[in-house]
Amino acid sequence: MGVTLRELVPGDAEELLRLQHALDEETAFMMLEPGERHSNVQQVREFIQNFAASGKSILIGAEAGGQLTGYVSARGGGANRNRHSAYIVIGVLKRYQGMGVGGALLSELEPWAKENGIVRLELTVMKHNDRAIALYTKSGFSVEGTKVKSLRVDGKWVDEYYMSKIIEASAEENT
Repeated sequence: MGVTLRELVPGDAEELLRLQHALDEETAFMMLEPGERHSNVQQVREFIQNFAASGKSILIGAEAGGQLTGYVSARGGGANRNRHSAYIVIGVLKRYQGMGVGGALLSELEPWAKENGIVRLELTVMKHNDRAIALYTKSGFSVEGTKVKSLRVDGKWVDEYYMSKIIEASAEENT
């Protein structure tokens, strides 16, 4: 099945919201629990517009069969001291996992980061999410530390890893 990657636009708000609700339902690895997401289509449309307008953030969707099957967002820092850094959130529907969608989404971030002065990509991941950790490691991320008792999922404490990837500047940028 062919998957197309593209930057999301405000017209994708309804489809992105549908995808986010589906991810909330099918996995405990995303931040929000089922029923906890209260955003509406207009709010998601504004979210997409704000990402595009920031110049330091991007939202990329993976599309198959005319529907969003996954996405990655990278939100750049807003202060002078962290403007070089972007925090990543990624989600891929279960039936599209293991098909290279997550890796493809992450690989789209590096050229974008270089073009936009982003040197550091960072994320957090639950320590027991072995599949995601393998994806991030394969994509060049490394563990920097552990957030102990970072989340409470199904009544249990969950630790998270901090992971990052440093984007190397091109030779002409280093001179």
